[in-house]
Amino acid sequence: MGVVDLKGLLGAAIKTERASLGISQEELAYRAGLHRTYVSDVERGMRNPSLQSVQKLANALELSVPALFQRATPGNGSRHLLEILLVEDNPRDVQLTLHAFEKARITNPVHVAGDGAEALDFLFGTGRYRKRAEMEPPQIILLDLNLPKKSGLEVLREIKANKRTQDIAVIVLTASTRDRDISECRRLGADKYIVKPVGFQNFSEVTPHFQFDWALVNSCSR
Repeated sequence: MGVVDLKGLLGAAIKTERASLGISQEELAYRAGLHRTYVSDVERGMRNPSLQSVQKLANALELSVPALFQRATPGNGSRHLLEILLVEDNPRDVQLTLHAFEKARITNPVHVAGDGAEALDFLFGTGRYRKRAEMEPPQIILLDLNLPKKSGLEVLREIKANKRTQDIAVIVLTASTRDRDISECRRLGADKYIVKPVGFQNFSEVTPHFQFDWALVNSCSR
């Protein structure tokens, strides 16, 4: 899979769509409720925008978020939506998370694992997921800490100890910022954490810390 400069492509797409509407940067910034300097930096590919800002810009350009990203995809590239693994045993929290993604118009495929053992089978292509053994693992993992069969800490430890999975971004889901396991998660290599339930706001706050290439859409040339 070839990694592309999605920041640059996204900025170029925004500039092109703005020009097609015949509006200035100032007008786009006003419509989106953003500062003009911020919009200028995004258009030049110099800023990693949050999901919330992308949605505001898409709305201001009269586009959906997926449509905006489609315009940022290289012309001859094969569009590939990166996979998200949600490891959560509470059905209500699963539904809230999926609803948050739908509301944010995140169209990436999401696989739900209901316990720690299932998550590891999915990641390493074992058990009932043995057909995935040769497939690329997901690029983002949302990991609850309180899981049956294997705890979130055990799952995180195995993820970061294996060369196949150690570079996957792991966002820990926790019930409270006072959770004593958070410091251990950081020590083990977790990238960020979100206090449940997952919503548009708290998810969009952590994504700018990652490369936008894989956070939403990537493209690969064949």
